[in-house]
Amino acid sequence: MTRKRLIIEMGMGVDQHGQEPTVAASRAVRNAIAHNALPGVWEVAGLSDPNQMIVEVQVAVPYPDQVRQEEVLAVLPFGQKSLTIKSGGMVVQGRAIPELNDKNDEMLIAVAAVTVFVETE
Repeated sequence: MTRKRLIIEMGMGVDQHGQEPTVAASRAVRNAIAHNALPGVWEVAGLSDPNQMIVEVQVAVPYPDQVRQEEVLAVLPFGQKSLTIKSGGMVVQGRAIPELNDKNDEMLIAVAAVTVFVETE
């Protein structure tokens, strides 16, 4: 079997309040997959189950050591999932609002690339 890329989807996510890198990363992955349909998984690649897809996620986010990986991967509805988290994204000065439980005035921006592979003969 040979692994072949079917699609690469890109997205961006922001946590404006709360300073949670997991929230920004999850939103970036959700943004990457939000407007896609993959009929080629069945019609071209011939998969019979969407969980046969191999889905590799790369996320660049501030404070990558704080990301709860299982929450980010839970955004993906199907596939054999893996996640690589790198330091990156962006920290932008926002406005701390006590009622929103802000820890500081940082807004966290994450970027994601979601690659779907299929195995072919």
